[in-house]
Amino acid sequence: MATKTKPKKKKMTQEDYMSSYMDYVLTHERKPKSVFKFCKDLGVEESDFYQNFGSFEGLRNKIWEHFYHNASNLMNANEEVMQYESREKMLTFFFTFFEILTANRSYVIYVLDEHEDMMKNLSQLKGLRKNIKSFAQELIAEDNDEKKFNFLKNSEKVFSEGAWIQFLFLLKFWKDDQSPGFEKTDVAIEKSVNTVFDVFDNTPLEKVFDFGKFLYKEQMGK
Repeated sequence: MATKTKPKKKKMTQEDYMSSYMDYVLTHERKPKSVFKFCKDLGVEESDFYQNFGSFEGLRNKIWEHFYHNASNLMNANEEVMQYESREKMLTFFFTFFEILTANRSYVIYVLDEHEDMMKNLSQLKGLRKNIKSFAQELIAEDNDEKKFNFLKNSEKVFSEGAWIQFLFLLKFWKDDQSPGFEKTDVAIEKSVNTVFDVFDNTPLEKVFDFGKFLYKEQMGK
């Protein structure tokens, strides 16, 4: 009697898992109760999940990093963008990133409002924070290389922290934006980026950081 061969379960990429997780959350309005059940529903081995992520939290963090890398790849694919000044690069990044968020708005809104504790909701942005700060540091480093005198150069650390605070401000603004096509968010991006660069060119660095915190607290308090 022939022995039946147990069919091999399929393999999934990180992108497959992220897409399936987002779909699950939106369909069930909650995150999966266990990795085991999630994988069983997908028809994959639990061990395959752990080859890609250490936990659901790791997967959630990776989704935001994936949004970032999508925006970055779109920018890098455009040779014209690579010739832009730092200000225009930052504008292009934010416009592109928020277009990606808009394409995934239902998921993003859900996970940002999942807990009453705002800090719990923002904990999934750890990887994204590193990426945005690194991007901002690269921009200011490019600008500093073009300045002949050290006293004219800006702090990469302060600028990167300011860029992150600016992003959080814009994220809250976009989340609450009710305008058609989120056109008010586009205006907020342009005004905030131009303001930050103008302030960096004309204001002592410690005031830049205070200015960023002020904007964020004002918006989050609405």
